[in-house]
Amino acid sequence: MPPESPSARIALLLQHLGDGGVERCFLNLARGFAERGIGADLYLHRIAAEGLLETSPGAALVRLQGRSPAQRRAELASLLPARGASVVLTAKEEDFRLISDTRRQLIDPPESVMVASLNYTGQLLGRRAGPWRRWQRYRQVRKLFGPADRVFCVSEGVAQDIAQILQRPLSELPVLPNPVVTPELERLSHAPVDHRWLQSDQPPLVLGVGRLSRIKNFPLLLRAFAKARRELAMHLMILGEGKQRPELLRLARQLGIAKDVELLGFQANPYPYMRGADLFVLSSSWEGFGNVLVEAMACGTPAASTDCPSGPSQILQGGRYGALVPVDNDDALARAILTSLRNPPPAPLLAEAIQPYTLHNSVSAYLLALGFPLPPADLAAKSQL
Repeated sequence: MPPESPSARIALLLQHLGDGGVERCFLNLARGFAERGIGADLYLHRIAAEGLLETSPGAALVRLQGRSPAQRRAELASLLPARGASVVLTAKEEDFRLISDTRRQLIDPPESVMVASLNYTGQLLGRRAGPWRRWQRYRQVRKLFGPADRVFCVSEGVAQDIAQILQRPLSELPVLPNPVVTPELERLSHAPVDHRWLQSDQPPLVLGVGRLSRIKNFPLLLRAFAKARRELAMHLMILGEGKQRPELLRLARQLGIAKDVELLGFQANPYPYMRGADLFVLSSSWEGFGNVLVEAMACGTPAASTDCPSGPSQILQGGRYGALVPVDNDDALARAILTSLRNPPPAPLLAEAIQPYTLHNSVSAYLLALGFPLPPADLAAKSQL
């Protein structure tokens, strides 16, 4: 439903602000809306990553003070009409529940748009969930998304999964690009980093980035790297922290590659490492989208990925922009690493790959989908979105 007046505002509800991909994308959207002259309100409760708020200049920060969901529901029921919200975007399950409960209290509630960013079936299969657990989870998902006026999806794979679970046609589930490539990314990628493996006289550097958890499947990357290293000298660097650190270090020793592998932990600015690497590898068992693939290519670095559900195949266009290999196949991933290092794609191809995911193009796609008018300067680009 289009906004009723030019003064209508977009509310983005994100109760808990951490340092994840969903949070970054919502902050980027809020910033992009504000830059286009659209009123954008960020509703936050608990903020664990204060520094991220600097990425949303122009958006209004609205703090929810209530300690319980019921208290925050009462706050929202008052604030949303008072601030003129015509639509509320949510992307996390706790926020889905809160906005659904809040709208029941309002005579004229704002439109609820839920952004689906998780491939539920991929996650369940990756966790080896049985039929009963899958049935329970699908039932929860239908209950979560049922009250939404509209559902947007971050990738084609997520849309296909949601369509099957909710029994909705794909035409009702628009796929909108994540706002990954911001104007600051280029500048941040040139920040100085002092690491010997980033020097020009070093062997090729392979990079992985992500939480050290099952979803990212870094054991697969270690095994593939060990096989590729038999043919070509190289280093492997992994950025991120998590419970699998001891397991990964132990596996590196068992594979005899410990001296060529470093786990550098969480890095607030991973972009210089992406720019300095010769190849970025996503080894995940499942994803909703895979922002890091886009970020790496935006830094000018070739990428290879597992063809996991979902996102990488869409980002890499079935292999046009980077190698895609089956999940859990270390032989195939090793071959992809060697091929990508020996024959990297040209820079213009990487630049082409990231265009849908620039802040400008993503925000334009969202505004069109929400029914907000594009600024005159953007109308010429409408047919390209």
